[in-house]
Amino acid sequence: MTLDDFLADPASRFATVAMTDTNGLLRGQMVSAGSLKGIARNGMGMAPAQLALDPTDQMLEMPGVTDGETADFHDDPLIVDPDSVRRVPWAKPGHDLLVLSNYGGETARLCPRAILKSVLARAADAGFAPKYGMELEYTLFDETAESARAKGYRNLKTATPHASHDLVLYQVVQSEWYEAVAAMAEPLRIDLTKMHEEIGGGFMEACIGANGGTDPADQLVILKNFIRALALRQGRSVTFMPRWNEQADSQSIHLHISLKDLAGRTVFHDPDAEHGMSRIFRHFIGGLQAYLGDMTLIFQPTVNSYRRFAPGTFAPPGLTWGYENRTTCLRVVGHDAGSLRVENRMAGADANPYLITAATLAAGVAGILEQREPDPETRGNGYAQDAPRDFARSMPEAVERLRGSALARDWLGARFVDTFSATRAFQHDEFRRKVPDVELERFFDLG
Repeated sequence: MTLDDFLADPASRFATVAMTDTNGLLRGQMVSAGSLKGIARNGMGMAPAQLALDPTDQMLEMPGVTDGETADFHDDPLIVDPDSVRRVPWAKPGHDLLVLSNYGGETARLCPRAILKSVLARAADAGFAPKYGMELEYTLFDETAESARAKGYRNLKTATPHASHDLVLYQVVQSEWYEAVAAMAEPLRIDLTKMHEEIGGGFMEACIGANGGTDPADQLVILKNFIRALALRQGRSVTFMPRWNEQADSQSIHLHISLKDLAGRTVFHDPDAEHGMSRIFRHFIGGLQAYLGDMTLIFQPTVNSYRRFAPGTFAPPGLTWGYENRTTCLRVVGHDAGSLRVENRMAGADANPYLITAATLAAGVAGILEQREPDPETRGNGYAQDAPRDFARSMPEAVERLRGSALARDWLGARFVDTFSATRAFQHDEFRRKVPDVELERFFDLG
């Protein structure tokens, strides 16, 4: 179905126009088919304050948008992308159109999807086009949202009781869930290439096929939102928290990316070089090592993100790289021109797919343009070695490093850097006022 097909069909009634906030949540409105005709031409107004909301609509402080002096909560236009049209799997025909959009005008400088489009255009100006796909980790619970809340999010029943990495037994037992995800993905135009059990009770992974443009990031945003919707429809729930309890392993998004030239030829492969890595590929890795640490906040955007890196989790040990080495942050994968790529393992499952793609591409292309050499390859167990470069290990450090990043200001925009870092600093200050249960348990009686 195309947008024109929907508008021409007399049975069409309502469509959903959606944008993606900084948390990766889809926000939007159902509009009549008649209204959609005008929206497709002129855009749809929506307040930029949507980009200052936490997942439960806690309003964060965003300079120029929600602050006390200048905030007027005006609307700016959402520009509809007709190529993004898909169908909502459970809606009736005539009510099932979903179309993605991003802000235009001044608010485009704050909008994750618009920022990725800007970075893609700048990479194209340098002669490069990315091909990328993503892996998403999540945990499925046999709990409703209400029962989880009633338990204080403790002693929750996961969909499987034990850690079960690639265990076919549990995959077969949960075949109805996997089949439902696959069926849901089809009308949503999600190229679901792989699903499997992960390291933990109820812990799963779903993988998006590689493509160009905004398409893979679009797909992952939709997958995250609709996996949550599927679970709720089944009286279950999922979490994308990087660390939802002390026993859980870390949950992440892995971004697999390679570059082609504008004629479609890979620029990462050199059959005569070690690991088949071209000079351009090495400089791309060098750029990632040089710049990703200062953009940690984009990859670890919530107060929970930093618990993913507690000792004993399978999270990256630092900004290391290695060939087919999962104990590094930047894992080089593949063996020929069609498969060679780097897997960026830095992002938590709570990160925004548009922003992590934009930041990765910006850092890598900058490395190419500057001809940056990577640090020596990590061989063997990366957890047993000191990393020569590191990302931020706390949210305050991540906020300050992003604010001071010339690369982020250049490629992602100074307005985005200032507003995004301000909202995350506000979130951190909000949580500093909380007293966690574990502190009461540890210190109330004898502390």
